[in-house]
Amino acid sequence: MEEKENLIINLTTAFSFKILKYCQTLNQEKHFHISNQLLKSSTSIGANVSEVQNSESLTDFIHKMKIAAKEGSETEYWLDVCKNTNSFDGHSELMKDIVSIKKVLSKIISTSKSKLALKNIKT
Repeated sequence: MEEKENLIINLTTAFSFKILKYCQTLNQEKHFHISNQLLKSSTSIGANVSEVQNSESLTDFIHKMKIAAKEGSETEYWLDVCKNTNSFDGHSELMKDIVSIKKVLSKIISTSKSKLALKNIKT
């Protein structure tokens, strides 16, 4: 049986690789604090999305996706800091990526909440 492609896994994995490269540049420029914060929050998105693939329930799935979305907001914050600091280049594509990822996460969460509500009505 062919496995279905998972958009959010693909997006967050590709994003993590881009962030790793960007943070290497930040480290070379000795911006260690921002690099560390950005690296932690951004890779946490993909880690939570990956973990949720084995969630125990729909409620657990929603909870973990919300954590991923929160990490997305923090990542957007750190990218905004980079954007507003003249010496940090290369954030524009990353900002577009995180906005797209947050939209997909939001849609997944809202669809899952609707499914949960329907399930609760039926029981």
